[in-house]
Formats: sequence, structure tokens, C-alpha cells
Amino acid sequence: MKFPFKFNISLKIFLGYFALVGLATWFVLTIFVDEVKPGVRQAMEDTLVDTASLLAELAVADVKSGNLQNGNFALSLARYQVSSNKASIWGIPKHSSDYRVYITDARGIVIFDSAKLALGQDYSRWNDVYLTLRGKYGARSSPVVAGDKHGDTIMYIAAPVRDDKKIIGSLTVAKANRTLLPFIERAQNKIIRWGALLFLLSVAVGVLFTWRFTRAIHRLRDYALAVSMGKKAAKPESSNDELAELADAMQVMRNELDGKEYIQEAVQHLAHELKSPITAIQGATELISPEMQAADQARFLTQIKTQSERVQTIIQNMLGLATLEHQQHLTHLTNIDLTDLVRTQIAHLADKANQRNVQFKIIDDGFIHLKAEAFLLGQAIYNILENALDFSPKDSTITLSIGQQAGDINLTIQDQGAGIPEYALNKVFDKFYSLPRPATGQKSTGLGLNFVQEVLKLHNGNITLQNHEAGGVVATISLPNSTLT
Repeated sequence: MKFPFKFNISLKIFLGYFALVGLATWFVLTIFVDEVKPGVRQAMEDTLVDTASLLAELAVADVKSGNLQNGNFALSLARYQVSSNKASIWGIPKHSSDYRVYITDARGIVIFDSAKLALGQDYSRWNDVYLTLRGKYGARSSPVVAGDKHGDTIMYIAAPVRDDKKIIGSLTVAKANRTLLPFIERAQNKIIRWGALLFLLSVAVGVLFTWRFTRAIHRLRDYALAVSMGKKAAKPESSNDELAELADAMQVMRNELDGKEYIQEAVQHLAHELKSPITAIQGATELISPEMQAADQARFLTQIKTQSERVQTIIQNMLGLATLEHQQHLTHLTNIDLTDLVRTQIAHLADKANQRNVQFKIIDDGFIHLKAEAFLLGQAIYNILENALDFSPKDSTITLSIGQQAGDINLTIQDQGAGIPEYALNKVFDKFYSLPRPATGQKSTGLGLNFVQEVLKLHNGNITLQNHEAGGVVATISLPNSTLT
């Protein structure tokens, strides 16, 4: 059978737990409730046995003397029935005597009846009398209304009246079972109330357990999805040993897969990027000779030095980026002033900017503080500023705007260059992708923007690059409000 909807694991666990608890609660309540009535009746029967035996001993003298109707036994029993018998039994009031006592002779003929209903009648056929006169335990339960099997019943318990060892009659104590109903109903209601409370408590515990268990599973699922999409994600922690082991196994698997994939990709990119400078170095080394003019030698040596420095820069940037890509969370968070951090990076580029008379203009909303890793965020801002500077024409201005919008921090950097070609807009963040610098015609390592992107991922931020309609490029760095102090 196919269902029109799917049961998630949370619902499956809860429904299974709910069914188990519900079945157990129903079973326990049913057993308890079913056992209350017979249990109370058994207790009453035990009391009636003792009562009948005691009264039988007290009635022996009057039975033997034949003065039962006017003897001490009858008078004492009459006083008991008319006396005020008020009591509160576990909160249930009692205002009257409930016993009926009748005595038969050795033939089963009733010779005394406290209710005056059966005096002179033959009760020898009733089990209580019949069995007792034969030295056995006599008891019966009969309906109040003859033939009514579903109506109220009366319990009759008999004890033998003995003259020494001879049975000379039987004494029966009768009590209506309806007198037990208040106790039975109270016990049943109490069991049902506590059972319902226990059931609700069990359901609440089940909900809490299911929520905690599935929350840990969902964290593992989200972690796996984040890894599959290449996002930064820390290994989820769990107090459950098995889930913690699963998280550790997923982390190990991730490291192994990331390492293998990264090495393969890095080797391919590195081999491709190093091919050009190494070819240039080889070509210059093969052409240079002692007979060559000093000016030509100097030109080739300068090319060898430039290309060697480029190789060194590529390797260093690649190693730094590799470390950053495998870092899943920030470890040295501090409170920083974003404007001060930006001014510090501008100061590092002052000489390079002065050579081309490029000015930096800052527009801010005042002091904007945030919690971040100052070194990494500073390096990212430096790379963006340097990129803007390299593509800015002489005697131009780079405008920086720092502000907050809906709790988020935005840093925009706008240059006055030629902009990014349309074909390159979706490639600028790729590793080793670079456009020629207008001033030199040389390309960079192509790792700077990728580095910036990785830094902002760690800060839960992002960066966008787009051409401005008036010319130049606008780089926008956004940091979420969770980064704010």
C-alpha cells in the first residue's frame, strides 16, 4: 500500500514510541482496573469470614439454650443495628450498618434473622448453609433481585456453630456488594487518572527524545549537504556516542576526499600556471650567452628574475589558499573597527597608489564594530583594494563606502577602470583566472579573488563584482549581522 505522503524519521520514531507506550499503558490500565473489583471483593470476603466465625462463637450459648430470639446475642446485634455508626473511610462516609445475620439449626432451618425476612424458612439448599453444615467452607453470591444476572449482588459467608466438635447450626453474615462500589470507583478513577498522567508524561519524554535524536541526525544531514556543496561547515557535535562516531567518520571521509580531490585539482592548476613562467625562464637561459651585449643580458636576467618571483608567488599563494580552504571555522575572533582595518590596508598600498596618483576616498556611517579574524579579513580587503588599484587609470579615485543595512555590514569598493569584460564576469573567482593589468599587461596569479571568497565564507559573508553603469567595477563585501559584536 502506498501512502500519499512520506513519513520522515522523526515521525516514524515518535509513532513507534507512541504505539509502544500506548499499548503498554492500555495493557497495564486494563489489568489494574479489571483487578480492582475482584480484589476489593476478595478483601471483603476475608473480612466476612472472620466476622462470621467470631459471631458464631458468640451465638453458641443462645443456640444451645434455645433462647436465641431473646438472648444476649440477639439483643447485642439489635443494639448494633440501631446505634449511630458514623465513620469516614479514606474519605468515603459510612452512616449505617450493612450486615445481615441469620442462623440456622443443624437441619438448615432459619432460627434467627436480623432482617426478619427468612425466619422458619428452609435454607439447607443454599451453598453457604449446605456446605457449612457438612464441615466445609460455605459461601455464595446471589442477586438482590432473583434472576437478574446483571444487577446488584449480595455476598453470603457462613461459619459453623459448634457444641464442642459437633455442628449444631450455621451462622451467615451477608453484605451487599453495592457497599463496595464507592471504594471500587474511587480506586479505578485514581488508577485511570494516574495512568493518563503517566501516559502524557511518557509522550512528552518521547517527544523530547525524538526531537533530540532527530535534531542530531538533521545536523549530520545538513553537514553532509554543506560538504557536498563545498560550503564551510564544522563537524556537528553530539552527546550520542553512535552519532558522534558517525560524525567523526564523516569528518575523516570528508578530509580524505577533500585531500585527494584538492591535490589532483591543485596539481593540474599548478602545472598549467607554472608552465608559462618556466618556459620563459628556459627560453631566456638558452638565449643568454657571454658574447651577448650587456643590455640584452640584463634584459634576459630581469625576465628570469621576474618569472622566478612569479613562480615563488604562485606557490606561496597556493599554499596559503590550500590552508584556508581546509579551514572550517574561525579561530582568532576579535572585536575590530572596520574603518580602521580598511585604512590600514590603504596605508599598505600608499606607495603603489602614489606612483599612479590614484586616490582612496572613504565614506562611512561612523564607527562600525564587528567580530572577525582581523588578519584574514584584512588580507581579503587588501586583495580587493590592490585589484581595484591595478585596474584603475592614472589620476583616478577609488571610492569606498562602509555602512549597515538591515543589520548587515556592507563594504563597497568602486574604481574608475574599464570594467570586466562580459565573458569574464562568471570566471573572475576561479582559481588561476586572471585578466591582464592595463598598466603592465601582465597577469596576476589568479588566486587573489578566490582567497577573498574563501575568507568571506569563513565569516559567513560574500562578495560580488559587477560593472558600474558609469564605468569601472563595484566590489561589494557583505557580512551578516551574526558577525556583529
